[in-house]
Amino acid sequence: MTQANYDYDLFVIGGGSGGVRAARIAALTGARVAIAEEYRMGGTCVIRGCVPKKFMVYASKYGKDIKHAAGYGWSVGDVSYDHSVFAAAMHAEVDRLSGIYMRNLKNTSVEVFEDRAELVDGHTLRLKASGKTITAGKILIAVGGTPWMPSDLPGVEYAISSNEIFHLKNLPNELVVYGGGYIAVEFAHVFAGLGVPTTLVYRKDTVLRGFDEDVRKAVHQGLIEAGVNVITNAVFTQISKDGADDRPLTVELSDGQNLRADTVMMALGRVPNTDGLGCEAAGVALDKGGAIVVDEWSKTNVDSVWAVGDVTDRVALTPVAIREGHAFADTEFGGNPWHFDHADIATAVFCQPEVGTVGLSESDAREQHGEVDIYKTDFRPMKNALNGDTSRILMKLIVRQSDELVLGVHIVGDDAAEIIQAVGIAVKMGVTKPDFDRTCALHPSAAEELVTMRTKWVPEA
Repeated sequence: MTQANYDYDLFVIGGGSGGVRAARIAALTGARVAIAEEYRMGGTCVIRGCVPKKFMVYASKYGKDIKHAAGYGWSVGDVSYDHSVFAAAMHAEVDRLSGIYMRNLKNTSVEVFEDRAELVDGHTLRLKASGKTITAGKILIAVGGTPWMPSDLPGVEYAISSNEIFHLKNLPNELVVYGGGYIAVEFAHVFAGLGVPTTLVYRKDTVLRGFDEDVRKAVHQGLIEAGVNVITNAVFTQISKDGADDRPLTVELSDGQNLRADTVMMALGRVPNTDGLGCEAAGVALDKGGAIVVDEWSKTNVDSVWAVGDVTDRVALTPVAIREGHAFADTEFGGNPWHFDHADIATAVFCQPEVGTVGLSESDAREQHGEVDIYKTDFRPMKNALNGDTSRILMKLIVRQSDELVLGVHIVGDDAAEIIQAVGIAVKMGVTKPDFDRTCALHPSAAEELVTMRTKWVPEA
């Protein structure tokens, strides 16, 4: 069958950021493009991830900001929080953004199917609700990931995931969060900031596994200072429900503790959303975790099928999916072949204070490059001199000893995400420690510490 005999030149499965970008860019070249999304256009980030989460972070921080304003002479009367008012505003904005995604697709003549698409073979898909069969010359899978729930945990049906957390009509009376990754940490801070008694349970001793060790320690301590009850080296063994009071759930832990709550949130990571997608029928190879195996061009082992975003389990970040989708469309339809470089991607964790990081952790840098020099500082920011806030800022540079190349930059503190975005440009360009040293400080600012650190850190004997 020739390209002209297919229903579409490109069919995209999944209406998240990566899939939508690929569909639009391909359509702008004149290709016949269709996209299917079974839930709502916008995907995890817009509908049930980054965007509503960041609004919740903002909401939780306002209470602290109001309290700290007294140190600067502001007198505030009775303060209250209405979750229903905030939630209505948040969901209205999510609806608006989802609508923009839909309009942008239609404005580029992409045909949209609000249905679940499943693979039949390398060129054929079936829409689940309508039963319609569609053919395409090329297929792009961009279905993202989904929260992992431990099916073997007794009582897991009483828990919610990071999908449902956005749809709580009222604040919990008491919340237990299970996990130690960025989702667990962020939501523990959010609800503690909103005044909810919050417990975080993690199976290891320090949260944020995989991040730089100094960052992990700072974030862990920040949770405790925020009033989160942090329980480590323990796992859930059972969740039960008795309905006796306003905390009807009992969480039993491996260390013998029992926790009472009305809301239990599982934040144990996300898995590629490939169940029932038809990858086996189409011959698309999956790894042991269910992720679609792709090469650097996002191509699968099937000549007509590609995949981008979280479903490939490379770097699970929205901007990465967008760049992968754009690269695919440019390469396959735009006559401009390129692929995304996954090295030195700046990222953030929106805990409070937040994390901004780019490049390698200290342990990874030592493993990959040998001898490294460490520069770091820990200080109370100027803003907190008058407001009673005891939180501090950590900044850390990891420098290859042989040529002073900066291998990693890590920040824990207010505005860390904003700072690391700019620093990420320099690291991507191959900045050295002397380049930092030659840069004039902007005073007074927290970020000036990045260019004034001169003393190498020496570990205590």
